[in-house]
Amino acid sequence: MLQEHFDVLIIGAGLSGIGAAYQLQNNCPNKSYAILEGREALGGTWDLFRYPGIRSDSDMYTLGYAFKPWKEQKAIADGPSILKYLHETADEHHITSKIHFRNTVKSATWCSKEALWTVQVERREGLAPAEYTCNFLFLCGGYYQYAAGYTPNFPGIDDFQGELVHPQNWTDDIDYKDKKVVVIGSGATAVTLVPELAKQAEHVTMLQRSPTYMMSRPAIDTFANRLRKILPAKLAYGIVRWRNVLLTMFVFHRSKKNPEGMKKYLIQRVRKVMGDDYDVETHFTPNYGPWDQRLCLVPDDDFFKALKDNSASIVTEHIDKFTAEGIRLKSGQELEADMVVSATGLALEVFNGIDLSVDGKAVIPAETYMYKGMMYSNIPNMAVSFGYTNASWTLRSDLTCAYVCRLLNHMDASGTQQCTPRFDGTDIGESEWFNLSSGYVQRAKDKLPKQGDRNPWMAPQNYLLDIKNLKFGKIEDGTMEFRRATG
Repeated sequence: MLQEHFDVLIIGAGLSGIGAAYQLQNNCPNKSYAILEGREALGGTWDLFRYPGIRSDSDMYTLGYAFKPWKEQKAIADGPSILKYLHETADEHHITSKIHFRNTVKSATWCSKEALWTVQVERREGLAPAEYTCNFLFLCGGYYQYAAGYTPNFPGIDDFQGELVHPQNWTDDIDYKDKKVVVIGSGATAVTLVPELAKQAEHVTMLQRSPTYMMSRPAIDTFANRLRKILPAKLAYGIVRWRNVLLTMFVFHRSKKNPEGMKKYLIQRVRKVMGDDYDVETHFTPNYGPWDQRLCLVPDDDFFKALKDNSASIVTEHIDKFTAEGIRLKSGQELEADMVVSATGLALEVFNGIDLSVDGKAVIPAETYMYKGMMYSNIPNMAVSFGYTNASWTLRSDLTCAYVCRLLNHMDASGTQQCTPRFDGTDIGESEWFNLSSGYVQRAKDKLPKQGDRNPWMAPQNYLLDIKNLKFGKIEDGTMEFRRATG
């Protein structure tokens, strides 16, 4: 069996993992590290998802890394452009050679006596399992299962004679040209798919149970592109990044402070695009407040244009059952379909799907509390890179990576080998960790770690507060325990 040791093991070679590697190289140059990636390529989400029109629902000035300016024309970038950016980043900083591909982590056990994680890994077909040890485990594999997305067990689904596909499992040989396509769902994936499929399909119907808030913006940021022509790339990038951060924060806080006002504003914008004759009340007026779920981004009005030229349409109804020819709705209406795309969400995953144990005791995620939104109560030397629910993922993952480096350097300076957030439950209430009402969150609610109602046992979902807490806050805060190995 292959056995190797590293100071730090990073799990996942996507957006977070590559960012973590960069931070380690720059802030902890004396630390050895490797990235364990279960798939055969880097990129994470941006390599996995191949459905038509795949793009970011965040601008690349905030989804991109702080250390690598985004230089493409489009701020709302397509998947291949984002993947190219990640490959460039990994190659430029010599990270690619540190990635161990087709290494799927199955379990990790912590031993306090040795201050060591032992990680069991399945490797690609034909190779024996491997065992790695590390002093610090950094989970950067995202928050959902890569094997498959979530598709409800619709009645009669086996009777359907057409093609049924989940966007997460889309392949290049799927043919939708001149077909009647029904896309089930109303989230970001559905809103991305519909206008792209409509370019070649006979017709595309988006079937939704309930509407989603949508916000249109140009895919090209004219201000950013002009600024790049007169300022150094990094300075221009930083200015646009902060402008977009503050704008996103403003929209979120206005949504929470005055939900009715923001609701009215968002719906009026849709009505202005679609016209007074369109049934905006039925198809674009959600029954929840803005930012109870993520807003759907519509670049260059592409989704609305597909509706207006009748290449696509929306049906807001509940499914009764699948039939051989399509879908029957509760109202009795039949939707004919040659293909059904189930854009019905993700399957949430905790701890990157890894079985964890600490000193012989299995860790149950739902019994742990999140520390600063990046570590877990009573689990030593382990962090998770987790982004924002109300802003770009990378903003918070960057801060998390930098904080991990601070922890590692502090342990070196203090002669300690273990850092553990200690939680005794005294006078701590609970609050929502995933503060979204989205289906994929609600389905996994009983499996998720808990969050407290005050610092450091809660993540504020606020970039400015996180800069204060993670970048400048005390490492020794009375909650984080530092110890030497007991062996």
